[in-house]
Amino acid sequence: MDEQEFVRTVAERTGLSRQEAADLTWATLETLAHRLSPGEARDLTTELPEGLAEAVRRGTTDRIERFGHYDSVRRVAERTMLKEEEADRGVRTVLAVLREAISEKEFNDLISQLGTDFSQALESAG
Repeated sequence: MDEQEFVRTVAERTGLSRQEAADLTWATLETLAHRLSPGEARDLTTELPEGLAEAVRRGTTDRIERFGHYDSVRRVAERTMLKEEEADRGVRTVLAVLREAISEKEFNDLISQLGTDFSQALESAG
């Protein structure tokens, strides 16, 4: 899945414009990267198109931050100027599209680092 298709899918599923969906996708990937080890972030970037991989690289740090799904939603809402409910739906949607865009092994590795509340948020998204 290329970057345009990824963003288009997020836009269609959230009802956001393509620009809003692109901003949401970048903000979500950059925010989630704060939760990943440098090795896991690097593995994820190898399976993403370059533009999305850049968002992960920008969010990657040597120090893994600990925050849950709700805090990620709040951070994404602040960065995108979306309402929290839109950001929540958006973060869940980006995770769902990621599940379709990358290998099952890489997605499982990603979710294992993000934690249970992200997994539960994804499952409630469908």
